[in-house]
Amino acid sequence: MGGIGGRLASPGVDETAYRQFVELERTHFWFVARRRIFFSLLERELGARRDLRILDVGCGAGGMLGPLSRYGDVQGIEVSEELVHFCRERGFPRVHVGSADDLPVPARSQDLVALFDTIEHIADDTRALAECRQALTPGGLVILSVPAYPFLYANNDRVAHHHRRYTRRALIATLSAAGLVPIKVTYFNTFLFPAILPVVMVKKLSERWRDPHDTTNLSHEMAPALNRVLTAIMSSERLVLSHVNFPFGHSLFALARRPAENESVVGGADR
Repeated sequence: MGGIGGRLASPGVDETAYRQFVELERTHFWFVARRRIFFSLLERELGARRDLRILDVGCGAGGMLGPLSRYGDVQGIEVSEELVHFCRERGFPRVHVGSADDLPVPARSQDLVALFDTIEHIADDTRALAECRQALTPGGLVILSVPAYPFLYANNDRVAHHHRRYTRRALIATLSAAGLVPIKVTYFNTFLFPAILPVVMVKKLSERWRDPHDTTNLSHEMAPALNRVLTAIMSSERLVLSHVNFPFGHSLFALARRPAENESVVGGADR
């Protein structure tokens, strides 16, 4: 599920393509910068804790399993048997076939559940998040990311098998409906958004007059120097996001928690 995982797991995609995607995850500015942003915000919430039981739902080719392992004992869930086998070959033995709709873990067994670019692939996102809530210990955390703004839905989303894109308000409502307490919900990939927006809108318009290619935003090679510049620009958002939420951006990030015992779910996400 995670990110481009739906496309990676399509019929006919071989191990060479998986390994190419792993290299893309390692070097492409979007992957590098979002890791820096996500884990900066997660560490702010966790403090010095490094003893967590962690579940990465929709782990794809395993790009987040290594970074997550810094915080404790991590396992992954992925719908594709091919990707599960590939993750195990990469040295992540605790990856299993499973679905977010019916997580194969005991209730109250996890301290952190991660869904990086996953719930947009799921028809019933509220049910999936409620399932994650059941898997969490009271006070346990969910960390997730999703694409932003329904009006930006385009061929890139169709190729990646996205059911939807989100606004901040819609994401907070979905988290709350699943019984989770939003802690921080913010747009990100904001500094580059003024350049991204017109490109996306032009592509959407062009799709009306010609058949779009079966490609995503990550399908095009980028000059190394430009990649480094974009990495630095996008990564720098973490310095600001530690203090405020961005009012717009190309994607959304959220931290939420399962309520403690006898705690009701109320609105939040002020940080």
